[in-house]
Amino acid sequence: MSLKSSTTKKKKKEIPFIAKRLMKELVRIEKSNLEGIRVFPSKTDTFFWLAMIDGPPETPYEDGHFQISIRFSDEYPIRPPSVQFLDIPFHPNIYKDGKICVDILQNEWSPAMNVEKILISIRSLLMDPNINSPANRDASKLFKENYSEYCKRVRNKINSEVGRKK
Repeated sequence: MSLKSSTTKKKKKEIPFIAKRLMKELVRIEKSNLEGIRVFPSKTDTFFWLAMIDGPPETPYEDGHFQISIRFSDEYPIRPPSVQFLDIPFHPNIYKDGKICVDILQNEWSPAMNVEKILISIRSLLMDPNINSPANRDASKLFKENYSEYCKRVRNKINSEVGRKK
């Protein structure tokens, strides 16, 4: 048997495991009834989910509703999923393309992590940005130097571009 066919067979065996794990994670999220977080798995692609995160109360994001894509590779849970805002808020830890700078999606990832922890972490980031590790330097600088102007810019973006979907 060639190395290529052995690798292909191994990946085919892993797919049902990943699908089963994702289904368990989905059920757990639905049972947890997480505040401000909803998940919508694709009906046609087991490896693609959408999530909606509501802006936390008493933050500049409180009126926003942010759609996030979650793409799982065939290496999940060994590797983290690709997670990206589709409705991109003005935020120190969110790149202009919507990718998120959060440790659990990078160097702190472990197979013990799950989608629920990722989504909670992202929502927490909206409450408490990490300005010492900015993905958006303009947002980080404004947050540090003029918080009221930062809040105004966040709200203006929510009112004009994002967050109108429920």
